[in-house]
Amino acid sequence: MTATTTAPLTATPVRTMKQPSARLRAWATRGPLLPALVFMIVVTQLPFVATLVISFFDWNALYPKARRFTGLDNYRQVLTDADLRHSVWTTVLLTVAVVLASLVLGLALALLLDRRFRGRGVVRTLLIAPFLVVPVAAALLWKHVLYNPEYGLFNGLLHYVGGPQPDWISHTPLLAVEASLVWQWTPFMMLILLAGLQSRDQQQMEAARVDGASGWQIFRYLTLPHLRRYLELGALLGSIYIVQNFDAVFTITSGGLGTANLPYTVYQSFYQAHENGLASAAGVLVVIGSIVIATFALRVVSSLFREEVSRA
Repeated sequence: MTATTTAPLTATPVRTMKQPSARLRAWATRGPLLPALVFMIVVTQLPFVATLVISFFDWNALYPKARRFTGLDNYRQVLTDADLRHSVWTTVLLTVAVVLASLVLGLALALLLDRRFRGRGVVRTLLIAPFLVVPVAAALLWKHVLYNPEYGLFNGLLHYVGGPQPDWISHTPLLAVEASLVWQWTPFMMLILLAGLQSRDQQQMEAARVDGASGWQIFRYLTLPHLRRYLELGALLGSIYIVQNFDAVFTITSGGLGTANLPYTVYQSFYQAHENGLASAAGVLVVIGSIVIATFALRVVSSLFREEVSRA
């Protein structure tokens, strides 16, 4: 009987792949976005830093050798000068009037489009069209096609019924600018509010109807509270854009007749008076105001996302 010997088993080494660290994975994910980030910094942030630096100087382009550091004097002048203070007030008045009117009209149109009727798709497309028009083209349309006292549509209709023939821009300049902006921004508000209406809990709405609630009661106690976040979002986003509006004021009134808002005043100070420091200070104030409004807008958007996730 022979004894058999078995060779000792040796463990073969197993090669383990080294997993990349979390930091490396994060950089690999963000890497493709770096060129866009660098481009955005170069295009937006560096000019803003330069504008911020210039705003601390008394700098007239016609007298470059007389440039000197003045600290906060330009900001003090923006806030105390009568013309500049009036432009700030005009900006506030223009923004509030346009945003409120656009929200009210947008809500009415959103309630209309939330109903089913024949041709709703065509009506929706036509109502969205003003928002797609180039701002300068929209302002020119209102100035020449609608407001012109000789061949404008408004005076043509008034002439047909035997009414007066006013010069709309001369008699109501700020209202003329506001009307063109309301026409352009109402579709934007309508889309936001229509999205809010279509996100309502339909079972809750049907239960209210079964319980005998009227249409006004449903709107007052169910629809309006649900739309609160969407109304806030529309108001904040609209304010961001209208605060910075330049096209309508420049095209319709050229900043005259008390319609010069802060962006137009920045244009006047920079391109006409060549006051680079003063214009930069006013521009920085516009940016700061826009950032403050945008911060509230982002908070509203985040709360809307959280509400949708909680519903899901």
